[in-house]
Amino acid sequence: MQTTTQAAVETTHAVPLAEASQPGRLVSLDVFRGITVMAMILVNNPGDWGHIYAPLEHAEWNGCTPTDLIFPFFLFIVGVSLVYALDGVKRQGGPLGPVLARVARRAAVLFALGLFLSLFPKFDFSTVRILGVLQRIGLVFFACSALFLTTSRRTQLWVLAGLLVGYNVLLQLVPAPGETQALLLPGHGLGAWLDRTLLTEAHLWKSSKTWDPEGLLSTLPAIGTGLLGVITAQWLRRRDVQPAEKVVWLFVDGALFIVLGLIWNSWFPINKSLWTSSYVLYAGGIAVCALATLYWLCDVQGWRGWIKPFLVYGVNAITVFFLSGLIPRILSLIKMPGAGGKEIGMKEWLYQHGFVPFFADPRNASLAGALTLVLLWMGILWWMYHKRVIIKV
Repeated sequence: MQTTTQAAVETTHAVPLAEASQPGRLVSLDVFRGITVMAMILVNNPGDWGHIYAPLEHAEWNGCTPTDLIFPFFLFIVGVSLVYALDGVKRQGGPLGPVLARVARRAAVLFALGLFLSLFPKFDFSTVRILGVLQRIGLVFFACSALFLTTSRRTQLWVLAGLLVGYNVLLQLVPAPGETQALLLPGHGLGAWLDRTLLTEAHLWKSSKTWDPEGLLSTLPAIGTGLLGVITAQWLRRRDVQPAEKVVWLFVDGALFIVLGLIWNSWFPINKSLWTSSYVLYAGGIAVCALATLYWLCDVQGWRGWIKPFLVYGVNAITVFFLSGLIPRILSLIKMPGAGGKEIGMKEWLYQHGFVPFFADPRNASLAGALTLVLLWMGILWWMYHKRVIIKV
């Protein structure tokens, strides 16, 4: 990662508000990214994991809560962003080798950052979780970038359809070795078997040990989520279509994806952990409609007086996500006196003394802790934004 004081960020297409009116800039994308990362910080950092309001938790298995939309939103945004970053290179028609090499390097850095978070602080390679959120972002970024640079929009649509239908067939018609039928249950099915076989149980999600929500096979439909962003961005970049028409068709397409996802849900349930094909369409449709709304408000109508808090998050999205995962772990290493003479980490100590005594409902205390962290990061990111400090991958 490197620090820059320049306005543009190659990977995320983030721009300062003062330059948002320049041709090719998509302010709504930065705002959407900021809202998404802010929500990600909120749900990933409750004061107490045992006391969380239902909308801030993931669905237990099948189904979709607001929290379940955050990760696919981010992958959708990655797809949109890479088109704005790479479209000029594609139009020039030069050799793609050097471009793909840069894309691969950025994807590798994202993967390495995710692996570092899994290793910290013990750095035990024998039990490290190999896959994770940043790792999936890196894989999706690389795959979607390569597809965008080397294929047409029509081909990308066919690849998207092939990924979703093929994944459905694999999970529902192909039993895992040792199982008599295909099962869409935790720890069962072809995806869980593949993770255990190639990664081994020592390197899977520690809460399960038998499968991984960011597993190998489910990365394929996750690429489909990124492709929805790639396809959407190419429509937005068309110069022969008026903005109002773009917005109308985005809403039409988004609504169609949502309906198709709900229909598909009847036999291939919406499920984030499996990243089912119905989930791709349902969450992707909501993402398309959200971007259409923000595009109309920010880029077409120019209503930008309210966007600053989200913009400061959007321009340093990966930075705040990485550090918000790292710093609580560092604080937990600092031991403080707890009840009954038992030592607790500083993070827990701050929560127990700074929030719990002031709320009768522990869920409110937990939410207050998460909101406070969101506001603290906003202050830091606001300062970075005004100092033009942008950390890019």
